[in-house]
Amino acid sequence: MSGLGKGITCASIGVLLVNKGFSVTAIKIDPYINVDAGTMNPFQHGEVFVLKDGGEADLDLGNYERFLNVELTRDNNLTTGKIYYEVINNERAGTYLGKTVQIIPHITDKIKKKIRTVAKDSGAEICLIEVGGTVGDIESMPFLEAVRQLHSEEAEEDVFFAHVTLVPTDPQGEQKTKPTQHSVRELRELGLHPDCIVARCSRPLSDDIKNKIALFCDVTKEAVISANDAEDIYDVPLMLDKGMLTYYLLNKINLTPKKNLYEWEELVTKMKSATKTTRIAVVGKYMEVKDSYLSIREALKHAAIHNNCKVDVKWVDAEDIERGNAESLLSDVKGILVPGGFGQRGTQGKIEAITYARENDVPFLGLCLGMQLAVIEFARNVAGIVDAGSGEFRDNFEEGKGVSAGSCTSCDPGYVAGNFVIDILPEQEDLTDMGGTMRLGDYTTMLTEDTLAMRIYQAKEIVERHRHRYEVNPDYVEILKEHGLVFSGIDKENPRRMEVIELPEHKFFIACQAHPEFKSRPIKPAPLFREFVRAALES
Repeated sequence: MSGLGKGITCASIGVLLVNKGFSVTAIKIDPYINVDAGTMNPFQHGEVFVLKDGGEADLDLGNYERFLNVELTRDNNLTTGKIYYEVINNERAGTYLGKTVQIIPHITDKIKKKIRTVAKDSGAEICLIEVGGTVGDIESMPFLEAVRQLHSEEAEEDVFFAHVTLVPTDPQGEQKTKPTQHSVRELRELGLHPDCIVARCSRPLSDDIKNKIALFCDVTKEAVISANDAEDIYDVPLMLDKGMLTYYLLNKINLTPKKNLYEWEELVTKMKSATKTTRIAVVGKYMEVKDSYLSIREALKHAAIHNNCKVDVKWVDAEDIERGNAESLLSDVKGILVPGGFGQRGTQGKIEAITYARENDVPFLGLCLGMQLAVIEFARNVAGIVDAGSGEFRDNFEEGKGVSAGSCTSCDPGYVAGNFVIDILPEQEDLTDMGGTMRLGDYTTMLTEDTLAMRIYQAKEIVERHRHRYEVNPDYVEILKEHGLVFSGIDKENPRRMEVIELPEHKFFIACQAHPEFKSRPIKPAPLFREFVRAALES
């Protein structure tokens, strides 16, 4: 079922195969009708993960990239919306030559073609396919049928089905196998027979429970793998390997390990052996669902591993800061991170957090909207542009809604912004398609010599992923520079776009328009996060 951990299980299997010397790619199938995850509310679905080609995808694609140390594209995420959209367009174009277009074969054929194309184009030896959703849901049926057909069309040893299922514990402490029995029965009615069962449970499965699942689900006992709750998601590959999943899987698909790598085990050991800790506040507005900031959480973890420490993340709701609680909420942290986001809610709290970091010399890292708000904060409180604001909230300002729109705290409630130091650039103003105004995916930034950004990246050009619509307004760059704000990175293709800002006199104060968290890996942390954690640790 949804939310059970299929993504982490899939990514973990990938790690185990990579450690045996195989090249691996991955595909996530999401049965929802959305074409992609770009318009989804973080409260409902967690963060939107941005891929290098600008594809907006499910957060599991982020887990695949981090675990497998690969870069994927929008083709690695299939949705019902994407498949049906292409089939309908083909029908309108006459591709099917007047035939009646049906789920079988047209939809299922399109799914299979997509899977085979991604697998072939990746050059990988093994392609992992995660079918999202819940067994029995009507929206999943075409995808389950497609993988059933794949199994019948490919050689027996070339397809392996792993079923992730729930084994709950009742109030008396007994593990219950009925949910697993029922889900396997549902699969078998659809023509799918699991080769192994990965049982999600709160504690390791007992031998009796393994035997019971094997008996009722028609698999061998060694094919029942205990995936009990782990201290950290990076423990999961080691847990599955200890449960002999790697050995069973390779035997079943008739592959011999090419090598034995222990890099992941060494990584987890290093992570757990750290004795130093630093506390960092993440000031956001989607705090009810921590997966809204999943990549940030993981990037901080990667940076901590590299700095041989642990990061204690304090999740701070920006709206709580707006109630006058900045000092009480932030005085116990060694670093402040303001992430991206959309909309005016909580922006004033984020601005106050930035003010606190700047005035108290607390290491600060701003991402996307975090950079834009840092520019607004500096414009108001240092450059003297007291009515500085963002064009993103233009409608609120023009309606005279005042300070709730992320405007100046020293102004009266009837205040209307007069200086949009953040705005859509003139060349974007005539675009009517909102998607057309978004910058998505990889963009190249040119860094300035003798700046913090250059020292961090040790490169003149960097590539980071973007997901935003608004920019620093070029009309205000010079006045901000005159008051001490350094623009240490600009877009390579359009030097009017400011990419990185910093304050040289500050211990560590830097912000970028990009989302470096999307490219962070356990074995190679994002440079900005790595140095931010180092600064927090040393402050």
